[in-house]
Amino acid sequence: MSRTLLFLVLFWIGTGVVLSQSTTKRQQELEAQRVRLKNEIKQINELLFSSKKNRKNVVTEAEDLQVKLSVREELIKVTNAQVNLLTRKINLNESNISDQRKELEALKEDYAKMIQNSYASKSLQNRLMFLFSSENFLQAYKRIQYLKQYTQYRRKQGLAIAEKTQLLQELNKALIEEKSKKLVLVEENKTVQEQLKKERNAQENLIKSLRRKERSLAAQISKKEKEARAIDREIDRLIRAAIAASNKAAGKRGKKTFELTPEAKLIAANFEANRGRLPWPLDKGVIIQGFGPQRHPVVKTTTIQSNGVTIATAPATQVRAVFEGEVMSVVTFKGSNPSVLIRHGNYITVYKNLGKLYVKKGDKVKAKEAIGEVFTNQQTGKTEIQFSIFNNVKVLNPKGWIYQM
Repeated sequence: MSRTLLFLVLFWIGTGVVLSQSTTKRQQELEAQRVRLKNEIKQINELLFSSKKNRKNVVTEAEDLQVKLSVREELIKVTNAQVNLLTRKINLNESNISDQRKELEALKEDYAKMIQNSYASKSLQNRLMFLFSSENFLQAYKRIQYLKQYTQYRRKQGLAIAEKTQLLQELNKALIEEKSKKLVLVEENKTVQEQLKKERNAQENLIKSLRRKERSLAAQISKKEKEARAIDREIDRLIRAAIAASNKAAGKRGKKTFELTPEAKLIAANFEANRGRLPWPLDKGVIIQGFGPQRHPVVKTTTIQSNGVTIATAPATQVRAVFEGEVMSVVTFKGSNPSVLIRHGNYITVYKNLGKLYVKKGDKVKAKEAIGEVFTNQQTGKTEIQFSIFNNVKVLNPKGWIYQM
């Protein structure tokens, strides 16, 4: 075999291995996503739809349905991606099986000819005649070596056939398993799509019943947004005041970021090092509103701004600090429930809508320590918390900081 041909064969084998490993890794990632989304739907049903008697507000029900619809749509996308990946893998395996069968047939044909030739000269007399007809000792020695090599080659060919047959059986088995997985995913996707259709129809019917009240609903949402912005402005004021106090203590006036002590620097560095791995502020919950500007799920003409994420949970659920720090402020705003601000160096986590408080300003807290209890709205039946993260005065998307949010 020439060097060029050898290089091409090795490159093809190596590429095949890399592609197979990449496909397997992607399959594992998609399966993890699918399991997570199914668990999220289960939690949504438990937390938002478990008790129909608490459904006192049509808007709330429509909003909750939108949360479930979004997750179901994502689940369908992930499952479709899995099906497509399996289809490509099945096609690749079928092609591989076809190639392996051709190689096996060629091996068997070659082996059959070898056996025929061996049978034709298998007698001891023929072998002796082959040796004794040598012109000299050297030729006789070479003929003995030839017979040995021929016997070894026959054995190798037999082993190659056995290995190729086993590989073919394994490929067939893997193909059957992959086809079975694909069928399960396809059937599951059909069920999810049917559920999505029913829930979408239910939401559309709810929204139709609200259309005549759209103006008053928009006004209610606008009022709620103003209240939320007022709380956000107060939080911003408190953070700026804390920055000014830290800079004044260090003799560095005018700076717009926290002047950190060695201890505060260490806490901030540890907080940042745990980006993407911080625990949830609740033991159990589902996100019902994401970060940033977004259209209202029911009144599409209205835009809402979120400085964090809103998480729904079960009644009487405790709120916990996501990292060690010090309670910087407890905000009690007229017409709203208390909010707790915890400082972690130059990072601040905010926990809004608490029904009970376990901490006060100046308290030191540890990661996962309970700081209060989530408030339950008796009119809507909702138990939810708004959670935010700030770096100095800059608001951050919690999704990039909390584990698997």
